[in-house]
Amino acid sequence: MDIRRLLVVLGIALVLAGFFWPWLMRLGLGRLPGDIVIQGRNFRFYAPLMTSLIISVVLTLLFWLLRK
Repeated sequence: MDIRRLLVVLGIALVLAGFFWPWLMRLGLGRLPGDIVIQGRNFRFYAPLMTSLIISVVLTLLFWLLRK
């Protein structure tokens, strides 16, 4: 895949994600079982493991389909 095409696709994906962000938050992304949140008195640690896994699978399928 040409780097220019990859950058264009990534740019379009970021614009679409920004546009659809309010609807994506309603799906519960970022608050799924498997996402780790540790809260203390003065800090908050957030590790979105399951959300990252789901996004990775979706993007992998998307790039696989675009490559064909």
